[in-house]
Amino acid sequence: MASIFLGTCLAATRQPVDIAWLAITVLAFFAIEVAKNASGDIFDFETDVSVGHDDRTDFSGGKRVLVDGLLSRAETWGIAVLFYALGIALGILIVAVREPAAVWPGLVGLLLAWSYNGPPGRFAYRGLGELDVAVCYGPLICISSYLIQVGDVSLDVVCASLPLGILIAAFLWVNEFPDYEADRKVRKRNLVVRLGRRRASRVLPLIQGSAFLVLALLPLAGLSRGIWLGGLAAIPAAWVSVRIRQDPERCYRHAPVSAGALVSFLLLSLGMGLGALAGDAGREPHQAAAGGAADRVAEVDHVVVEPAAAADIAVLRT
Repeated sequence: MASIFLGTCLAATRQPVDIAWLAITVLAFFAIEVAKNASGDIFDFETDVSVGHDDRTDFSGGKRVLVDGLLSRAETWGIAVLFYALGIALGILIVAVREPAAVWPGLVGLLLAWSYNGPPGRFAYRGLGELDVAVCYGPLICISSYLIQVGDVSLDVVCASLPLGILIAAFLWVNEFPDYEADRKVRKRNLVVRLGRRRASRVLPLIQGSAFLVLALLPLAGLSRGIWLGGLAAIPAAWVSVRIRQDPERCYRHAPVSAGALVSFLLLSLGMGLGALAGDAGREPHQAAAGGAADRVAEVDHVVVEPAAAADIAVLRT
C-alpha cells in the first residue's frame, strides 16, 4: 500500500484520481501479494521450520501457516492459485479497459513475485532477493499506480520511487538477521548470510543513507521540496541501525528492530506523498497566474495575427 499511496499522490498532482481504478489497482496488488506469500510458505518450508523459537519475530520466518499447522500444503496451494488467478484477471482488466502499457510492469511484477522463492529463479536463495523486493515494492508498484491513473510515466516519478525501493530492501535486510541461522542451514544465501551478521550490520546504514541521499536530490528531478517531508523516516531508520550495530547477533530479541524498519518505510511513503500534494498546492497560485498570462498572450496574438492573415489572403486573391 505504501508504494501505491506515493504513486497515487504523485498522480493527483497531475489530475484527479479515479477512485474506481485505484480500488481495482489495490485489489490486484493485494491478490498477488497473498498469492506470493502462500507460494512462498511452500517453497520456504524447510527454512521456516528451522527458525528457532527465540529467533521468531512477527516479521521473519515466513507466515508460518504450514509450520504451525494452520493450513495443509494442498490448502496453501489452493490459496496461491486462486489469488494468482484473481491478480492476473484484474491485470487483464486494467490492460484491456484502462491502460494497455500497464502490461509491461504487470508481467515483470508477476515474474518477480513468483521468482522470489519459486523455481527456477529462487532469487532469495541466490543473493538477489533484496534487489527483487527493492524493484517490486519501490519503482514497480509506484510507477504502475501512477501509470494506471495518468496514462504515462515521467522521469520524476521514477526517481521518486527509488527511496521507497531502497528502504523496503533495508526492511528485508533487517528481517534476515533473525532468520540467519535457519537460512544458513538450508543454503538460502541472501546477502546477510553471505556477509555475516556483523558485517551486514555495518552495511545497513549505508543502504538507509542512500535512500535519504536520493530523497534529498529529488527536487533536481523537478519534484517540489515538500517531498522532503519523507525525511522524517530517517529517525526510526537511524534508531534501527544503531540497535543492530550494538548487538547484531541478538538485537531482535530485545528490540523491535523489524517494526522500526517497517515504520521507517511507511513514514517515508506518507511524508513523500503528503509533501508532494502540499508542494503542488503551494504552486497552484503561481501556475494559475502563469496560465492566465499565457491566455492573454494568446488573445493578443489572435488579434494581431488575424488581420495579417486576412491581408495575405487578399494579396493572394489579387
